[in-house]
Amino acid sequence: MAAKGGTTPATYSPCQTTGKNKPPLFKEDWIRPDARGFHQCRPAFFRTGAVNAASGSAYAEFGNTKVIVSVFGPRESKKAMMYSDSGRLNCNVSYTTFATPVRGQGSDHKEYSSMLHKALEGAIILESFPKTTVDVFALVLESSGSDLPVVISCASLALADAGILMYDLVASVSVSCLGKNLIIDPISEEENCQDGSIMITCMPSRYEITQLTVTGEWSTPKINENQR
Repeated sequence: MAAKGGTTPATYSPCQTTGKNKPPLFKEDWIRPDARGFHQCRPAFFRTGAVNAASGSAYAEFGNTKVIVSVFGPRESKKAMMYSDSGRLNCNVSYTTFATPVRGQGSDHKEYSSMLHKALEGAIILESFPKTTVDVFALVLESSGSDLPVVISCASLALADAGILMYDLVASVSVSCLGKNLIIDPISEEENCQDGSIMITCMPSRYEITQLTVTGEWSTPKINENQR
């Protein structure tokens, strides 16, 4: 996953791999820190209706990564009335001051906000709420790796809880490449040592990808292995 801050990447955004010295934990025969298999996700928990004041909301846990998303609207939008008869989607992703081991660094994450918007926009039937706005606010309560895929999946449930018409729910997962190994749903320690990563966001029932983000160097055989 990309670090906080920086410019907004394109939906498909390969970048050069930074030179990283892997700790002894990640040798050829290493075992994942939480003892999962390479292709095993962390235990997940979802709950809707987490915020009473919102039109819709959801709470999600993937291992120690904890996220809450609130949706407000549709509500009147002067900006939407100026240029389109379709609805407008606004997304914001932020971190609490205690979300990471380094305390006091909570802030808005503009890059993740943009990527969340791209991931959700194609799944929402914007024409169903013309000249109005739907606001999605995601708050990372605890960051433990694969934050953005958890945010995206949680936001999709929050939109459904708000009664927003969608073509399908949106699910997201990230895959990290460490040496010859591909691992699903990496935690922070694994992300810090990865050679590259792929985040796939899709509408499962429609077999459509809404966002694909690639970092590092990936060969065609490696990408094909991901698809399997």
